[in-house]
Amino acid sequence: MALRTLFAPFRSLSKGGTPLFFYNTLRKEKQLFEPVAHAKEVRMYNCGPTVYDTSHIGNLRSYVFADIVRRTLEYNGLRVKQVINITDFGHLSSDADAGDDKMSAALKRAGLELTLENMHELAEKYTAQFLEDLQRLNIDTSRIEFPRASSYISGEIALIQTLEEKGYTYRGASGVYFDTTRFPDYGKLGDIRLAGLKEGARVAPAEDKRTATDFLLWKSDSSIGWESPWGLGFPGWHIECSAMIRATLGTQIDIHTGGIDLMPTHHNNEIAQSESATGKRPLARFWLHHEFLNLTGAKISKSAGNMINLSELISRGYDPLSYRYFLLGAHYRTPVNFTWDALQAAQNAYQNLLQRAKDLEQTESGAVPPKYEKRFRERINDDLDTAGTLAILWEMIKDPELSREDITAGLLDFDRVLGLALGTSVRRNINITLREAIAMSDLPADIRTLIREREEARTNKDWSRADELRKALADKGYSLEDSASGARIFKQ
Repeated sequence: MALRTLFAPFRSLSKGGTPLFFYNTLRKEKQLFEPVAHAKEVRMYNCGPTVYDTSHIGNLRSYVFADIVRRTLEYNGLRVKQVINITDFGHLSSDADAGDDKMSAALKRAGLELTLENMHELAEKYTAQFLEDLQRLNIDTSRIEFPRASSYISGEIALIQTLEEKGYTYRGASGVYFDTTRFPDYGKLGDIRLAGLKEGARVAPAEDKRTATDFLLWKSDSSIGWESPWGLGFPGWHIECSAMIRATLGTQIDIHTGGIDLMPTHHNNEIAQSESATGKRPLARFWLHHEFLNLTGAKISKSAGNMINLSELISRGYDPLSYRYFLLGAHYRTPVNFTWDALQAAQNAYQNLLQRAKDLEQTESGAVPPKYEKRFRERINDDLDTAGTLAILWEMIKDPELSREDITAGLLDFDRVLGLALGTSVRRNINITLREAIAMSDLPADIRTLIREREEARTNKDWSRADELRKALADKGYSLEDSASGARIFKQ
């Protein structure tokens, strides 16, 4: 009776009566999911990029993951209000509150004057690149809110003042700190308790922290920032997220996602300051974390200098959705090793899938095969088993007892979750650009020759020669955008 009562509320929300489970990092177990605060609307926050450089493919795993979460919720009949923040200020180079602000450091590297105007321009440049990458991965950015941290300064200051009034802060030479000893549950996410931490493990060079885990709420800076009750400076990275969550989604949300590297410090800091300020617990009912994308055994990251961008995949002839397919082939809580051979295998499988879908697309409307729909829903509702759903999809395609019409219906239904753009109407919208490509027939003869030579070099995997020819085209005033279907040419 108790088990039936537990599932009863969710059965009214989940089509087919299949309960939805997520692994909740906060509880360290799979838990039944159902929204409680806002009826059928799920409020979800996904930690976004710090836009001081181009996002690499390891970063992009976060947003493919968040997109699968959203699509799964919608597949289960729920509405989703989704927010991905843009950090355009306040993210220091170390979790220990040391080093430069990453945006300021990027301006210095570019030889630009350290001004808020220059910082805004730099942030918008990389934000535009980030959004284009999401669109190429078939993530519908029009349905997501992307707040900029710098647009919420007043809310961030107000949140710090609330914490100050409640006695959770103290001032040091570097700025205003949150006193983690005042929050007994600090480290509850991932069970990172104060008593288990070695003193000094995260201590900043400045000797103004009382405890190793204390963190900056406001960073004093005499050269750039905003005026505040604590002087010129800027908000800390952690308080920015808390303020944006509160402004866009409310004091408590259903789901918070991010990479596993954000869990020990950033997400625990968010919890401590948000719950201390509002008095409401928990900040998020479900915390979902994905594992790293690794390259030769090491995490892909900007700091490690081993990052690969989506544009590089495209320049080598890979469809962006082949990378999405590659990610779906592993569980989100499993580290994934990236190799070019593995990506090529994913591309081969994806192109095969596209061809199968194309061969079937002219059929009349059919019905989703019930036995495959049930198995697909069970796998995706069991903590997002995307690898399992791909296996079921291929099994359905090869089933000789199914009609073409029903296979087509099944593919399109499953693709509502997988997001592989198997329908041609969706497919046309993937390679989004703000410019109109020039047809080959409209190009001068010498430009057409360079393009053909470059395609030859790419076919032969002579990347050095291909880059030389790209530069030659740029010198003549033309730029290229590569895809698996060939190069698109634009006038600069």
